[in-house]
Order: sequence, then C-alpha cells, then structure tokens
Amino acid sequence: MIDSEDFNLITTELFEQALSQSQEQYYILRLYIAGTTLQSVTALQNIKKICEQHLQGRYELEVIDIYQQTEAAIAENIVAVPTLIKQLPTPLQKIIGNLSNTEKVLMGLNLVPKNIIEEESNEGLPSSY
Repeated sequence: MIDSEDFNLITTELFEQALSQSQEQYYILRLYIAGTTLQSVTALQNIKKICEQHLQGRYELEVIDIYQQTEAAIAENIVAVPTLIKQLPTPLQKIIGNLSNTEKVLMGLNLVPKNIIEEESNEGLPSSY
C-alpha cells in the first residue's frame, strides 16, 4: 500500500511530466455556440479562461455561431450547443456543455492525464481489496 506522501510525489511527477509534454503542443479549437444564450456565453468565457491559464500563446480558438454559419455546424455533425471541438493535437475530441467543469475540460483536451484526475478525486477513499 502506498502512503499519502509517496502518492502525492508520484502524482506530482506524473502531472509535471504531462505538463511538460503538453507545453510543446499547439491547440486548434472550435467552439460552436447558439447566439448569445447564457450557456453559449458561459462556455466562451470558460474556454477563454482555460486557454489563457493552460495554453497561453499555444492555441487558436475559432468561435462559430450556428445561427450565422449553419452549414459549418451541419458539416461537423453538431447536435448540441455549446460544443467544443479539439482538432489538434490529435485525437479529435468533442466536449458538449458550458465547459464549467475545468477538470473535465482539461482531461478532454489531454492537458491532464485521466488517471491523475481520477486518483485525486478518489483521495481519502478506502482502497478496495
């Protein structure tokens, strides 16, 4: 069994390794919104904040209003808005919603490995045998 100090050290090392790898990648993102609805405005604010905090200078964000560019939404098979599409780096990833859950957005953008977030959310829980 790993004690909490070793766990935190391992988690920190994994996080720093993932961070150093992600700092070299350029991100191309598309956010599909529906006008100025509350959800669309919230999603735009949230993704801008996340990008400035985690991808500063390494991203391109294109905002597409489905009311003005219906063809683009049809071409990308957008079925709900707001929808964020990470085109680069691969793999392509779609995130639907207002992007208020920062951890899930970071995981969806592959900025934080899934196992680190799962381990952090399970801290303090008894381990199963």
